[in-house]
Amino acid sequence: MKLIIGLGNPGMEYQFTPHNLGFLAIDRIAENFGIRVNNRNCKALTGRGRVGDVEVVLAKPETYMNLSGMSVRELVEEYEADAQRDMIVIYDDLDLPYGSIRVRERGSAGGHNGVQSIIGALDTQEFLRIRIGIAPEFKLNDGASYVLSQLKKSQLPVVDQALDEAAEAVKIILSEGPAPAMTRFNRKKEPEDAE
Repeated sequence: MKLIIGLGNPGMEYQFTPHNLGFLAIDRIAENFGIRVNNRNCKALTGRGRVGDVEVVLAKPETYMNLSGMSVRELVEEYEADAQRDMIVIYDDLDLPYGSIRVRERGSAGGHNGVQSIIGALDTQEFLRIRIGIAPEFKLNDGASYVLSQLKKSQLPVVDQALDEAAEAVKIILSEGPAPAMTRFNRKKEPEDAE
């Protein structure tokens, strides 16, 4: 059993914000593979199904972003998962170009409160993550306001493509492993992405 966890905030007011791209990625994976994410379990909306030949649980923690670790820890315990081997976390990243995808096998939170909460709850940085870039073209005065603002219509095609790529990255990770996914999606290497 593999856990695929997208980070975001519950509630309609947050649904289409940059900070909810993890939730939107889970929705895209669910749509692509016919999985219904409508069960409440471990403080998350969850759904079980298959991505290719692999049995998965898709999850959207409902604890709000900054407390994501509470739900993730319960999911790991409930499904007896090994965080390093059996879990993929998908989330937005202000340090990456808008719409880009990066796959990493480990690392710090990089200022992302949801990831910091997971690292604290699991006491490890050793888990696979798919980061979706949300850095705007303009200089930010207030990152917190930006990540919780509604996506603009002009951004939706880029977001749509990023969600498709995130879903494809999950499929490749599950069928072939992290290395082929990193080769495909980590096109522009940044110093912090080097393992």
